Amino acid sequence: MTDPLIETIHLSKVYGSGETAVRALDDVNLTVAPGEFVAIMGPSGCGKSTLLNMLGALDQPTEGEVWVAGENLAKLKHVDDFRARTVGFVFQLHNLLPTLTALENVEAPMQGRVASARERRDRAMHLLALVGLALRAKHLPNQLSGGQRQRIAIARALANNPKLVLADEPTGALDSQSGAEILQLLGELNRSQGTTIAVVTHDRRVAQATQRILRMQDGRIVEDHHVRDPLEEDLRALAFSKLGETILDTEDAPLQAITPEEEAILRKLIVRLRK
Repeated sequence: MTDPLIETIHLSKVYGSGETAVRALDDVNLTVAPGEFVAIMGPSGCGKSTLLNMLGALDQPTEGEVWVAGENLAKLKHVDDFRARTVGFVFQLHNLLPTLTALENVEAPMQGRVASARERRDRAMHLLALVGLALRAKHLPNQLSGGQRQRIAIARALANNPKLVLADEPTGALDSQSGAEILQLLGELNRSQGTTIAVVTHDRRVAQATQRILRMQDGRIVEDHHVRDPLEEDLRALAFSKLGETILDTEDAPLQAITPEEEAILRKLIVRLRK
């Protein structure tokens, strides 16, 4: 049996203390196998970005353990080195260095890790070709579209051949077409490179493009399932929506738009989907 790439054990994170304490993560137990493409969903403040920060060794837990690629992150002696060789980050805002070309931005994480300048340049050009931007290698970020800048950010995240890529709302600042292209690119990288990818998102379309969806609420994972059919995912979205909650609550007034019989049918469907 393959060891998990990610494992959290009774993971909790509390910010502050006393009456003002906020429990951002609450006893989270999670395993992710190598090569999985996972979406982490949930409302604002549910803990999904905090979980991503824990997996990337950007924050420390209050309780519990976080293991990534066989290492207990609480016991790392060289955190920066771990992040450089094991984890690639993609954020909603690309965070490219404005005075560096696309090629130089992709090369930057390799400084100190790939000794030869020629090797760094060859690797960076290969990654730019991988994301379809080899012809934009000499362009500065302000000469590129938003979608192109995010593609450069993905290439940069892959610079040191990480085992894990963490993406926090990678399509949040893009139009729908550019967002769809980024999703397609991430999926292709997952399939062709075998890179494990975890994506935080509010967008159901983003989540449906992955292989597995985790739903969080109040610092806990409340649902964990594998994606099989996009239409089924639309039904699941209904089941966990405000409308779904209303249909489940038999004490609420009947919905005006549908008959009581139709509401009863929907209630049975939602109960099944939430199991």
